[in-house]
Amino acid sequence: MEKEKKISILKKLLAIAGVAAFWIGLWTIAAYRVNAELILPSPQATVSRLAELLTDRQSYIIAGMSLLRVFAGTVSAMSAGIVFAAAASRFVIIEHLISPLVTIVRATPVVSFIILAFLWLGNALLPGFISFLMVFPIVYTNVKTGITETPAEYLKMADVFGLGKFTRIKRIYIPSALPYFSSAARSSFGLAWKAGVAAEVLVCTQNSIGLEIYNSKTYLQTVDLFAWTSVIIILSLIIELIFSKLTLHIDKKRKSRLENDNNQGAYKKIR
Repeated sequence: MEKEKKISILKKLLAIAGVAAFWIGLWTIAAYRVNAELILPSPQATVSRLAELLTDRQSYIIAGMSLLRVFAGTVSAMSAGIVFAAAASRFVIIEHLISPLVTIVRATPVVSFIILAFLWLGNALLPGFISFLMVFPIVYTNVKTGITETPAEYLKMADVFGLGKFTRIKRIYIPSALPYFSSAARSSFGLAWKAGVAAEVLVCTQNSIGLEIYNSKTYLQTVDLFAWTSVIIILSLIIELIFSKLTLHIDKKRKSRLENDNNQGAYKKIR
């Protein structure tokens, strides 16, 4: 069994390496045919510039500041989404008040919000605010769906046993909404990350990846553009991996707890 698992992992790694080799080879051929670094830098030039960025302390400060802005907006949006989803599930009036805002945020182009918010907030707070706008509708909708779709038999059982509000929330509503929240968390950060960096580009936020991309466009430094874009992709993959591992760990704990509860219930029935 262990040997089969190792073979499966090896096959996946070889498949990933093969796909990467294909696209890098295609990129190399295209760069060679174009033969103009201003239009299309080669993979070698991009990797060389990326290595320079990775050895520069200032690059880590810039990337860290961008991450901090987006992370602050994302966490705030997740917290607000959970609170308002719970309130909307309990009070219809809150759902009626929030639903139009969610619809407007989803339908309005991001660039419109960036321009409007820039007039209100300035360039320092803008990336975090845009990240908030991107994440809030996803978390709010998913969590509210998870709460409203709580199995009716669980609620009837809670009534029969006279469970209090806190116990209902802990044992019924949270386990019901958690898979929906996990799905929202996995998909929302990538969207927030891209929108936050786009906001930095448009308003030239100081100490940001967006400003570096803007400068690379202004000074026609295409290699820098490719290198900083590579940084964005690498950070996005790392963060999504962390989120996936975290949500997977939480989901496993939830399933394990449910199995223990079911086993205890079956044991009590046997006795």
